[in-house]
Amino acid sequence: MTVVELTAADPQRMTGPRQRLTLLVLLTAGFTLAVDFSILNVALPVIGQDVGFSLANLQWIATAFALCAAGFTLLFGRVADLFGRKRIFLAGMALLGIASLVGGIATAPPVLIAARIAQGLATAAVTPAALSLLTTSFPEGRLRERALSLNGALMAAGFTTGAILGGLLTDLLSWRWAFFVNIPVAAMVLAVAPRVLVETRLDRRPRLDLWGALSVTGGLLALVYGLTRAGEESWADGRALIALAAGVLLLSLFLLIERRVDAPLVPLRVVRRPTVRWGNLAGLIAFVTETSLVFLLTLYLQRVLGYSPLMAGLSFAVLGVGTVVGGSIAPKVLGRLGTRRTIVAGFLLQAAATLPLVLLGRSDGWMALLLIATFIGGVANLVAIVGFMVTATSDLPNEEQGLATGLTTMSQQVGITMGIPVMSAIATAAMSGGDGPAQVLTGVTTAIWVNAGLCVLAALLTFAFLRPAKAV
Repeated sequence: MTVVELTAADPQRMTGPRQRLTLLVLLTAGFTLAVDFSILNVALPVIGQDVGFSLANLQWIATAFALCAAGFTLLFGRVADLFGRKRIFLAGMALLGIASLVGGIATAPPVLIAARIAQGLATAAVTPAALSLLTTSFPEGRLRERALSLNGALMAAGFTTGAILGGLLTDLLSWRWAFFVNIPVAAMVLAVAPRVLVETRLDRRPRLDLWGALSVTGGLLALVYGLTRAGEESWADGRALIALAAGVLLLSLFLLIERRVDAPLVPLRVVRRPTVRWGNLAGLIAFVTETSLVFLLTLYLQRVLGYSPLMAGLSFAVLGVGTVVGGSIAPKVLGRLGTRRTIVAGFLLQAAATLPLVLLGRSDGWMALLLIATFIGGVANLVAIVGFMVTATSDLPNEEQGLATGLTTMSQQVGITMGIPVMSAIATAAMSGGDGPAQVLTGVTTAIWVNAGLCVLAALLTFAFLRPAKAV
């Protein structure tokens, strides 16, 4: 099955200015969606008061977004393969703009939740489509590695930027601007993208694997909901356990379906590739560790040192700088070490930067250690993330790039969603029922030990099992 281009332009031979404009459009969209993951977190109490959310239901502002962003990403990645990546990308950006307008003017909880659901669906549609457009617009090699490095840097920096920007907008203007800020970005992308992006489609369009799509989407939704619920309530919560069990059952059913259908949503021969399987596991751990570390250090800054939400957010600016530096040096590291050793080196350096944070104490004097460690850890984490993206999308034909980028996006979204409840549960268990500064510090440092251990585990697994893909 081959890919047919719907425009005369050849993405492999685009002129320099057009390639740069293509990259700018795709990176802008990806960064904006990454910001949306965290931009409302600081403002949640204010939003609850203004719109009328009860304290118990406030978490759904974040959860509704995360559920849809993680649960539908694999489905939309494959839909983009079948029906056109450019088409899905543009539709998703239009949905983002409309949803952001609705969220910004919402005066009732159901309207705001509907807007967050739509933003999550837009993220699930745009992110894999943008990644597959990027990988098919730039040939394998240094050019694609550079593009993926910039994309990874901005995606990781977006999560940190969202926390800072959300605090600034809420303090200086209104939480509604956390929604409104997306509208001019979506309008700009929709104005420029149709002129520079190249549409592709399969010359023979297979039937969409409906049962596979339903089972994997339902399984991911249940899994993400269960993890989120467990982090908020406890790992003994009945609803969390039922959701997790349902998620495992549906994902197992999905694998059985994929073995039997003629045109599977996820061809298992692709997942069996070591680069896809172990690359995505590395990516999952990379996002679990870094986003959950931001959560743990936010607890430390606010509950131990007494920082305001805005000051805590600003403290992570150095982490954002580290991710940009990591994205800029990653292509050189890849060129010198190769993908496998780059991922291993990134995780080992991240572990070495994370481990000293277990020494954090209850005075402001420890901020120097925190800033240095988070900068180095940000550099290392981005090197590992770029290594994972290059690994998991290489050696695959263009017609399967939507699937490959759907898998990488799923790893990213699930990792972001999974890390916080898992580390929260570990920290809470170590607090021995107390929530004073001393107990919070004990919980945070215990979870940091686990976080660093996960980095070492990811390095060992990558070194042991990641091998170049064989031709299929």
